[in-house]
Amino acid sequence: MAKGRRTDFVPRSSGQAQPNNNMMQKIQQMQEDMRVTQTALETELVEVSAGGGAIKIVITGHQRVQSIKLDPALVDPADVGMLEDTLVAAVNEAILASQEYAAKRLETVTGGISIPGLM
Repeated sequence: MAKGRRTDFVPRSSGQAQPNNNMMQKIQQMQEDMRVTQTALETELVEVSAGGGAIKIVITGHQRVQSIKLDPALVDPADVGMLEDTLVAAVNEAILASQEYAAKRLETVTGGISIPGLM
């Protein structure tokens, strides 16, 4: 037998086209679901309380702060540093809560598959 290419090999075509096509449809549907979810996250709100409830922050699923409410008792002109520190902690907590919320929403679309660069 001569070395080289096989001439008797015939690829199987029946049954192969449909699984690949079906997989492409699933991927396209997942992409569409991701787009819809990402758009919805722009307007979905997460509310976080910090400083024992003295600060309330509302933030979107895209980490955009919508509002900050302060308990007037927290505002002490003699201790502005404490207010600043509490605000920084509250905003960071709100961002983390928003990221966790967005990750959970997107996980429902991806079925738990990790997609690099998504979040």
